Amino acid sequence: MTSSNKNVSVLLGAQWGDEGKGKIIDYLIENHKINVTARCQGGNNAGHTVVANGRKYDFHILPSGIISPTCFNVIGNGVVVNLDAFFSELAHNGILDESGWEKRIMISSEAHLVFGVHSQVDGRQEDSLAAKNKIGTTNRGIGPTYSSKCFRNGIRVADLMADFNEFSEKYRRLVEHYKKQFPSIEVNVEEELGRFKVHRQKLADLKLVGDTVGFIHDQRNSGKQVLIEGANGALLDIDFGTYPYVTSSNSTVGGACTGLGVPPTAVGNVIGVVKAYQTRVGTGPFPTELFDSDGEKLQSIGKEVGVTTGRKRRCGWIDLFLLRRSAMINGYTAIALTKLDILDTFPTIKVAVGYKLNGQVLTSPPAQANAWEKVEVEYKEFEGWNQPTVGVRKYEELPEKCRVYIQFIEDFIKVPIVYIGVGAERESLIVRQK
Repeated sequence: MTSSNKNVSVLLGAQWGDEGKGKIIDYLIENHKINVTARCQGGNNAGHTVVANGRKYDFHILPSGIISPTCFNVIGNGVVVNLDAFFSELAHNGILDESGWEKRIMISSEAHLVFGVHSQVDGRQEDSLAAKNKIGTTNRGIGPTYSSKCFRNGIRVADLMADFNEFSEKYRRLVEHYKKQFPSIEVNVEEELGRFKVHRQKLADLKLVGDTVGFIHDQRNSGKQVLIEGANGALLDIDFGTYPYVTSSNSTVGGACTGLGVPPTAVGNVIGVVKAYQTRVGTGPFPTELFDSDGEKLQSIGKEVGVTTGRKRRCGWIDLFLLRRSAMINGYTAIALTKLDILDTFPTIKVAVGYKLNGQVLTSPPAQANAWEKVEVEYKEFEGWNQPTVGVRKYEELPEKCRVYIQFIEDFIKVPIVYIGVGAERESLIVRQK
């Protein structure tokens, strides 16, 4: 994809997650000779679907390259790892039945572990908030695990693989720490330690834990192509997202470097995946959200239900004001516009092009949470194309009104739209040569 000294590509969700990253990752692995796929942040709170090899795969913590026999897969130091979920996902997706799968995956010894107590605390914290202040957490324990990491009482994979008695002691101290804050939590310490002992043996027998920083460094230096797949989406970033309604990690391009130990100078491509409209799961600001029949239509035709939570996604028009901000932060070199076909039957399509707050035109999104409720959105309207795009494979063959819509997005954010998704199948993709 790029010259050997910049042979790392980063693929990120450019909105609030659920943009269809899996489909684009699948295409890149298949067509750009990707040798390594790597997860850099998040945990099993993320989720995407890949349709390949005649079946559907649901991934939450596994890198998507696990389905390709030629791809090595890395779970980096920036990921928080739920080992119950890890082994369960391998089984659920039929990976355990494939010969030699264990030779194609490595978990960083520096990654932090998610425990049952983290999930319980996640739920208790969310329950304690008033309805309008709920973050919309997945209750997977991701935020509390990152909190443990920052509080410096977190437990890493390396701790599990070392002396088990010391690991057990650290774990007991962690549980006691949380019990002081949340006396009502119930943790079966011995049962969980028993499970971790089994996980430890499996990890050791299969040789799944290692130095992922050194591994990726060696792969890069030997000219191999590395694809880093971000979880969640840029607008959920802990720093740049709609705080506090965000995830607990950096889901922007910086997280790819810190979450894997990859230098920024190694990154040659940054691909932003953007849905042709906007969706969000859970609570949090959503200025272009639709509460009418158009919103219901987007939800229904787009089958907008979260892979991880099963929750219905909120739907609205694409927000180019936020997308431009996302592009500014991440430096996208290409955009993948997905689910364009969902708009095929809309007579009128709108896009957000600006915000006002208290009558003042904004040049950046609000940094203060309460300000979002008062945002006025400026829209531009487009005539719908009212023609199916699903069978189209060349950009020139898209309806003219559809191309006008795409060109406007490209001109507004000043990033080329290279990939256009027009259907659920892996073949339903237009690739433009830019």
